[in-house]
Amino acid sequence: MKKTMGWNLEELNSNVTTEDRSLSFWLDRFSADNARNTLADRIYWILRMSQFIYYPILAVIGVPANIAAMVILLRGKCCLSKCITHYLVAMSASDLQVIILNVILRHIPIVYSEYFSFVKSIRVCNIHAVLLYAATDCSVWFTVVFTFDRFVAICCQKLKRTYCVEKTGEIVLGIVTVLSCSKNITWYFMYTDMYGLQNRPWFCVLSSDVGKSYMWGAIEFAHHILTAAVPFIVILLLNIVTVRHILVSSRVRWSLLAQSTRVISRDPEMARRRKSIILLFAISANFILLWSVFLVHSIWRRMWQLGYRSLWIDRSAREVGFMLQLLSCCTNTCIYAATQNKFREQLKHMFKYPFTVICQISHR
Repeated sequence: MKKTMGWNLEELNSNVTTEDRSLSFWLDRFSADNARNTLADRIYWILRMSQFIYYPILAVIGVPANIAAMVILLRGKCCLSKCITHYLVAMSASDLQVIILNVILRHIPIVYSEYFSFVKSIRVCNIHAVLLYAATDCSVWFTVVFTFDRFVAICCQKLKRTYCVEKTGEIVLGIVTVLSCSKNITWYFMYTDMYGLQNRPWFCVLSSDVGKSYMWGAIEFAHHILTAAVPFIVILLLNIVTVRHILVSSRVRWSLLAQSTRVISRDPEMARRRKSIILLFAISANFILLWSVFLVHSIWRRMWQLGYRSLWIDRSAREVGFMLQLLSCCTNTCIYAATQNKFREQLKHMFKYPFTVICQISHR
């Protein structure tokens, strides 16, 4: 166990320069009959091997899925309000940027580092970091403002008329975008312009003494709090209040219907509310579940480096956190398809369209 922890501590050190290994290296290491290999080691090696397939698949699926979602939503045939459409399009656009900047331009070159060694000669890593973290912040906070918009629409009927409109949605999304870009400029000064091509949270080479600096540590800690911890709390509180309001209003509505008619028929208003709530909760739960491991490990890692070492978290948690966090950028399209009938119909039409065109051309 001491050897494993020592290896992990060495990985946490920003001055370590060991390169990531190829798939054959991890296969040989996993299959080696060595009594000193612990279960934690083998789990880590399995995760590292799976990334050689996982990240390319994520890119192949995520890019067209988010593009398809944006095209379908922008066509405006899903029976959604323009305000909701703006939020969902913005979420898909930010998720697409995260897949390009994080999966394709960061993780795939790290996993296949033996084929991407030339990247080290491209000195733009700190600019890449600013864009990547800004896109990630947008993806997270667009989810928050969408949740708040639905909270207002369901629980605040007076405010709904002025807030849940297209113009307000555009202003809110614009403000979030500007703040996200401004907040992440600090990464430009924390990182150098050189890529590290190593499987660590810091994917650029650090500026001198940044790793052990309390000032930069506080800035990075604040980044993790504002990027995931605060959104976690806000989304949970909004959903709790929303659920409570729905339960109370539904009880009142059902009692009124029961008094007015002997047989309670299907209530279209309750059906509409149910669809809206399913969409809201699916997106919120998706964010909370897939970001939780990454959030816990990011905060723990920074506290460990600054000397607060009361708890040990295995390095496998880091890999799981990365993989789940990036998976969240590919799941919203599936959520739309699962919860919205009109979106599902448009998605089917989009898939059929190329074949329809081919059939029409062939019959001419």
